[in-house]
Amino acid sequence: MTSPSKLVLPLLFALIILLLIPLNTNFSNFFTIETLSNFFASFHEKSNHQSNNKQESNIVQSFKLSLKRSNWRYPFIGFKNIEDPASINPLLLPEPPSTFHNRSISLDASKCFLASLPHDAITHTNCCPPIPSPFKFKDFKDFASSNSPLKVRKPFHLVDEEVIAKFEKGIALMKALPKDDPRSFYQQSKIHCAYCNGAYHQQYPFENLKVDIHRSWLFFPFHRMYLYFFERILGNLIGDPNYALPFWNWDSIEGMQMPKYFTPLNSSLYHKLRHYNHMPPHVVDLNYNLNDSFVPPLKQISLNHATMYKQMVLASTKELFMGSPLRLGDESHPGIGSVESAPHNTVHKWVGASDTPNNEDMGTFYTAARDPIFYPHHTNLDRLWAVWKNLEQGRKDYSDDLDWLDSNFFFYDENANLVRVKIRDSIDTKKLGYVYQDVNMPWLNFKPTSKIKSKKLREANKAKILMSKEKTFFPLALDSIKSFIVERPKKLRSKIEKEQEEEVLVIEGIEFGSDKSIKFDVHVNDDEDELSDPDQTEFVGSFVSLHHGHNGKISTKFKLGISKVLENLEVDEDDDLVVTLVPKIGKGEVIIGNIMIEFLQK
Repeated sequence: MTSPSKLVLPLLFALIILLLIPLNTNFSNFFTIETLSNFFASFHEKSNHQSNNKQESNIVQSFKLSLKRSNWRYPFIGFKNIEDPASINPLLLPEPPSTFHNRSISLDASKCFLASLPHDAITHTNCCPPIPSPFKFKDFKDFASSNSPLKVRKPFHLVDEEVIAKFEKGIALMKALPKDDPRSFYQQSKIHCAYCNGAYHQQYPFENLKVDIHRSWLFFPFHRMYLYFFERILGNLIGDPNYALPFWNWDSIEGMQMPKYFTPLNSSLYHKLRHYNHMPPHVVDLNYNLNDSFVPPLKQISLNHATMYKQMVLASTKELFMGSPLRLGDESHPGIGSVESAPHNTVHKWVGASDTPNNEDMGTFYTAARDPIFYPHHTNLDRLWAVWKNLEQGRKDYSDDLDWLDSNFFFYDENANLVRVKIRDSIDTKKLGYVYQDVNMPWLNFKPTSKIKSKKLREANKAKILMSKEKTFFPLALDSIKSFIVERPKKLRSKIEKEQEEEVLVIEGIEFGSDKSIKFDVHVNDDEDELSDPDQTEFVGSFVSLHHGHNGKISTKFKLGISKVLENLEVDEDDDLVVTLVPKIGKGEVIIGNIMIEFLQK
């Protein structure tokens, strides 16, 4: 029971309000039973440090949260234009999340916290870049002057020695800067750690939610602007403002190995924490799963082409390619995009050292940017964003969504000024002053084929699998190869329907520890005893996640476009599919919540 002393403050507050209200005020328009009860209940709840156990709507919960955090001025906001009852807003409170007009991700860069790292991380938890004192920043301007020629970013295997020498010199000069200089290589690497491991939080009233730019629609624009300012800093230090970063073109045959310039011991591009078995001329594995068994180079190139085709061409919608929306009030990691999963995550793992706890440095996000190869790796990913939008007519990003366009990040420019950048500033590379050199893309027409050439044999194989499967009850642990029967909501779709909608396989309720590396492959209508390779149709993709934090749980989903897969397998008339999940890394560490099929607008 509340003591009389605990009622003094709310009663005094109410008396002040009553004294300030004009005598002709219609009280029914200002106070309501619910408003007053919630107002007084908030004091009671705060003083006793306990919450109401009754079920409440999201709106009521949001109101109570706002009352507990409210400033003294909230009760007076309703007096504006008090003669007009329609304008009176009783105890004006922030709108609940479901009714926010703009739910863009906006963080307070003046507040940076310790990062969430695995318990065996080889680095400290302070990833925060310097914070200006007093705190100030400027909003992004179009740095690319209309009179400046467009910079052309070229692949490492096609640049001349002068470009390499400038890159090497720029990295050396950044490394030589004082550690507290925000332009230094040391501080630039910390930016990536901060944004990837929860050092920044969402804005009020969701300060308890950490920001992570991975596994969502923030992935591509964040890294584009990160590279943009890194390039400007490097160019400024070498005295060449028009310098363009080269990219590691691992999706072309000529670029499918670590560029040789990163291996000399006396080079600023050398980094000791790399996988010693993956030095040139070893062919990169774009779907790497920590298995270093020998694969003939020509076979590996074929597998890489198939991976690129599936991640770029089959990802026909913005959500499949870019990742799922992340709005203010949402938990991080709503859903990873195709290329972010592989080859982004897989190349990170392939480069990272094999003798460190979490494949540091490149193999985990909190140290990845310490390796100079991080930057050309991500420059190629930035290029693929531009390539994807031009693959087929109708492909577009989230440029019609204000929640995406108005989300923002903070970076330091070449003059050590803190700059706030919105995603809308990142969409057009020409406005940022650069383009990419056109290169061969042999993966573009590399259409995988089924390992079973006959339709009748494929039908017989599927029938055998269906007979052996019982109904699956979710959730379940992915501790071994598991197959599931998944019903199709639609079949025999017309050509127009297929052009307008992508049939999508959705694996939801994927849960695992944030300090775990995870990878599982996804197959459709495949045989568990003789699974297809990545260059065959039945293999449809891989979910890949790198180490993030410690003692946390990640809950996310994974979406795969399968319209062309089903066409190639000639199963458009089928009522259901057999979906097989194959754990590759983190066996038994993953919980699967459900598997279903939905349709996404193109």
